[in-house]
Amino acid sequence: MNVPRLRHPEKAKKVDSVIPRKPKWIRKKKIDSPEYYETRRLMRDHNLTTVCEEAACPNIGECWSKQHATMMIMGEVCTRGCSFCNVATGRPDQLDVFEPGRVAQAVKKLALRHVVITSVDRDDLQDGGAEHIAQTIRAVRHHNPGTTVEVLTPDFLGKGDAPHAVFEAAPDVFNHNLETVPHLYPRVRPGARYYTSLRLLDDAKRANPGLFTKSGLMVGLGETMNDVRQVMDDLRAAQVDFLTVGQYLQPTPKHHPIDRFWTPEEFAQLESIARAKGFLHVSATPLTRSSFHADADFQQLKAAREAQLSRTS
Repeated sequence: MNVPRLRHPEKAKKVDSVIPRKPKWIRKKKIDSPEYYETRRLMRDHNLTTVCEEAACPNIGECWSKQHATMMIMGEVCTRGCSFCNVATGRPDQLDVFEPGRVAQAVKKLALRHVVITSVDRDDLQDGGAEHIAQTIRAVRHHNPGTTVEVLTPDFLGKGDAPHAVFEAAPDVFNHNLETVPHLYPRVRPGARYYTSLRLLDDAKRANPGLFTKSGLMVGLGETMNDVRQVMDDLRAAQVDFLTVGQYLQPTPKHHPIDRFWTPEEFAQLESIARAKGFLHVSATPLTRSSFHADADFQQLKAAREAQLSRTS
């Protein structure tokens, strides 16, 4: 008899917590459209995984109706067990060498001007999957020369110079999310290290100063406003250009409990603080996610840099 594999085996013995009712500013209406189903069909036809589905993103209806999907490469099983994340944990399959080409073809059929490519953590691989990410960037560029490419990568913890393969592939945006504040890492990102993630972002900018760098935070995990301010300072010290901040939403009773819902007014305050600290672009709303409105955000990011350069010239 086959026993079904648990999606989150590391959380199975955790005590359930009550998921609080979402406030009115969090709730979204379900969006069904022909474009939504066409996007889903394309993902299935090309045997591609999306973080939109795997992470149970609340914005999937809106994004897929605009035929924007965030590709999640290197499989659908992660080697990490972060307490906030809905992506399955376990032993991943071998890398699919044809995946970069399938991603490139899907981007072409969706006619994307800007694509976001993310991945699971692959601690089982010697380079953490860096070369596979680089190959995907190159494949997308080859088949879609007019498309800009944004990658949201793992931290490559303990993988030495492996991330330089990604830097050398020269994505237009290099994103790595800090996710939370330092003192919550042992409970929220137990397999990661805060300063390793900061160093990765700093290394990306040092390797290619013209590259846009980006990072994201969730709030509602137990942090304070002062905690978030300090993370902003750390990110600016690493010359990060773009910050996203969104509300944490608990996927299941086994996941990290929600500490509280931050209000829209608090998100507006976070945006104001971040802009004052010098980020080129900021997205801070309850439903902000790393790839939500990524195309429009990239255009604003470019415009902000051009304005900055014109002021200093």
